[in-house]
Amino acid sequence: MWRKYAAIICGLLTLSLLSTVQAAPASRQAGGKFETTAQSAVLMDGNGNVLWEKEAHKPLPPASVTKVMTLLLAVEAIEQGKVNLTDPVTISENAWKQGGSQIWLEPGEQMTVKELLTAVAVVSANDAAVALMEHIFGSKEAAVDAMNQRAGELGLKNSKFASVNGLPVPEHYMSAYDTALIAREAVTHPLYLEMVGIKEHWLRDGKNWLVNTNKLLWWYPGADGLKTGWTQEAKYCFVGTAKRDGLRLIGVVFATPEPRSHLRETMRLLDWGYANFTATPIVERGALVEKIKLTRGEAKEVNLLAKDDLIAVTPKGKNKNIQKKIIFTQGDILTAPVAEAEKYGEMIAFLDGNEVGKVDLIAAKTVPKAGFAYTFKELLSLCYSVSR
Repeated sequence: MWRKYAAIICGLLTLSLLSTVQAAPASRQAGGKFETTAQSAVLMDGNGNVLWEKEAHKPLPPASVTKVMTLLLAVEAIEQGKVNLTDPVTISENAWKQGGSQIWLEPGEQMTVKELLTAVAVVSANDAAVALMEHIFGSKEAAVDAMNQRAGELGLKNSKFASVNGLPVPEHYMSAYDTALIAREAVTHPLYLEMVGIKEHWLRDGKNWLVNTNKLLWWYPGADGLKTGWTQEAKYCFVGTAKRDGLRLIGVVFATPEPRSHLRETMRLLDWGYANFTATPIVERGALVEKIKLTRGEAKEVNLLAKDDLIAVTPKGKNKNIQKKIIFTQGDILTAPVAEAEKYGEMIAFLDGNEVGKVDLIAAKTVPKAGFAYTFKELLSLCYSVSR
């Protein structure tokens, strides 16, 4: 019973802060300087372009910001069918022993994957993170290995994982830039955004009230994620995401000095980004971009479609001179077979010689290699047309 009352009191105290804390004003001068109290920070757009940075590649203790990778691996496992949201998870003693932020799991207790995922995303529960990763990977150690493998796939250069929840352990660090790269991948997964966008949730049939530690969901227009972190070693850390008028921004701050400063500094950073940059749509997802010739196939050409929306991010007032270039990854003539949805090119947007956006071009349909029967039929058709 005391847990229920404690959770409700904590939630009410948290909500009471909503009326007293506001975003600090940002520089509104286009191209104006920006300064932050964060030891390390970066502002990245949805294309992966760095718009502003401060010591962005410096390895630092990330605290619970670690869980941006934990959540990504969990969501990807669900998408790949390795686990289901409804799967029951039996809590281990190892998960029960975790300190810090938690949902007070007990050894032998059962929760679903979705309940644990929600607890990690909303209140950064350390015990839920361990239980979830043990269920997916078999052990915490195997989960850490998977996190480091995924880090390599995402191109992270200054991050090393030794924990699934960010509690202090030796040789566990991330950089602000690497964190932004993880967040950039995370926001492409609808389930991920759904989870980190939950403001509050009742757990255990209404016995525990979870209130999201990311207050930007209330305070900042367009905010839809992502993850807070704090330990004495790491100080205050945060990665926040927002989308306005088609412009996706990702702000990361590490090691800000005082309570709520990580939220304040991220809002200032996002404000600076929206004051100085704009998004220009170039091509929509699924749009026909190019037709490419095909040899040895049951078609003479194949359509290449935009895999996603192509949005060019430029400084405000400088989006009139965007140039586009198409690059074919296997040459300008394909040899069959061609697979539907396979990448065969890229469209890149440039401004003053600098890349400001890119989208993969994929085949609209599968085109098999021409067999003998098809080739003979084509030959007969050719002969008939010549004889006429």
